[in-house]
Amino acid sequence: MQKVWLYLENGMFFEANSFGASGTSVGEIVFNTSLTGYQEIITDPSYAGQFITFTMPEIGNVGVNKDDNESSKPHCSGVIVRAYNEEYSNYRAEGSLANMLKEHNIIGICDIDTRHITKTLRESGAMMMIASTEISSKEELAKKLQASPRIEDINYIKIVSTKEAYVHKSGAWNPEKLAYNPAMMSNKKVVVLDFGVKRNILNELVESGLEVEVIPSTFSGDDLIARYEAGEIGGVFLSNGPGDPLTLTEEVAEVRKLLDKNIPIFAICLGHQMLSIAHGYDTYKLKFGQHGGNHPVANKGVVEITAQNHNYSVPDNIDEVAEITHINLFDNTIEGVKYKNKPIFSVQHHPEASPGPHESKYVFAEFADMVKESK
Repeated sequence: MQKVWLYLENGMFFEANSFGASGTSVGEIVFNTSLTGYQEIITDPSYAGQFITFTMPEIGNVGVNKDDNESSKPHCSGVIVRAYNEEYSNYRAEGSLANMLKEHNIIGICDIDTRHITKTLRESGAMMMIASTEISSKEELAKKLQASPRIEDINYIKIVSTKEAYVHKSGAWNPEKLAYNPAMMSNKKVVVLDFGVKRNILNELVESGLEVEVIPSTFSGDDLIARYEAGEIGGVFLSNGPGDPLTLTEEVAEVRKLLDKNIPIFAICLGHQMLSIAHGYDTYKLKFGQHGGNHPVANKGVVEITAQNHNYSVPDNIDEVAEITHINLFDNTIEGVKYKNKPIFSVQHHPEASPGPHESKYVFAEFADMVKESK
């Protein structure tokens, strides 16, 4: 391992070891409290532009494999862990986490006090940082960080979104030939607006009986309206994704065109936030966000355990246009809404992540039923 140096915008400076790629990387540092699923977390496109600090101290012990990736590659700025295990043991493993990070030029940082970092983020909030295996000077790192754009200055969905439309046919834990059976489909196609969609979201949409077409973030709202009115599609899904939703002015403008056309719409995470903005209710940034796999959410008196990954929330006064259906029991932020007099609903958490024991995967079936009942 080689040395790596970290500088946080609050002035904190660390020396640690690197198990990933060499180089210099800038991003926003957040922490994730999940005990398992580090590969799925690292390959979630929503982490583009962020350093992921794992509170779970031992990372790497089950290696990695191609089937557990949530996207084609990791988009995060770096990975920070207390102890990295190069020797992995799992019958599904195909390689080490270190090799995956090196392959995709992602910095891996270990042998550092992640508990101290997490407590700092809880007290001071998420912040920008820089990590380098090349620069050891605190002053030089601080200067380079100050000159770098902040996460809210970058439209990351242009980086992570697909460049060409495609059809997704695989279901959850099922290869294409088993999951995609045209005779079992609802004969209703939904279009997924890819802002950084996780693969398992697409799997769950297929499992619910929908045909799934994924299109780039450079979509046209008018084209989608025309396709719906022609009966070619039965609904639209807005995906998760990275960055500050308030930077997505062009994309939100296209979403706004869909709102009064009676098109069934379902959204998760960033898509949930974009729907709020499109209705005239701007999002706000949380102190350190919600990132983990054990967040309790109340759904009309029923407590569900959810996976979370977001730094932004929709405002409380959205109840003027939507029924609030889900509330986070950690901080009382809004986790789900259903818009009044419209076939539109959304959730902030990630029902596809299946954290157990009482989950939220039913929302995919609700969307499928809505689509099947559409014109």
